[in-house]
Amino acid sequence: MSFESLRLPEFLTDTLARLRFVDATPIQREAIPHILAGSDLVGIAQTGTGKTAAFALPIIAQLNATTGPRRVEVLAVVPTRELALQVAASFRKFAENSPRKLEVLALIGGADIDKQIRSLGHGVDVVVATPGRLIDLVGRSELNLEYLKIRNSG
Repeated sequence: MSFESLRLPEFLTDTLARLRFVDATPIQREAIPHILAGSDLVGIAQTGTGKTAAFALPIIAQLNATTGPRRVEVLAVVPTRELALQVAASFRKFAENSPRKLEVLALIGGADIDKQIRSLGHGVDVVVATPGRLIDLVGRSELNLEYLKIRNSG
């Protein structure tokens, strides 16, 4: 099944074609329509099956349908620093031709927390965080989750 048939916006299907993503994987075929419709979803699939794209693509589509000030609307919680960096990079790659320039920030331990706080202050749409850094920044009142629309646990 092609990504076009999943009713993703043209800017995303163009990006996917450029990245040589031709056919949606089973997890993507099942997840994308539900997420686009705003439904809650639990998906389980093996490593390498396209889970990140399965949730990132419809989230990027939804974020492009919104206007207003830049604030954290998406939170993805992942277990490791490496996965946080990988998921954040995927969001950036998929959204690079997005009409609304999306700001994605990985919040991970071992990185400069002051720099992360400054980035949050400049405005972020998507946060990909490890649990420890997330708890730390929420506890310091540096990360406002009041406007959160989408939550994901990896």
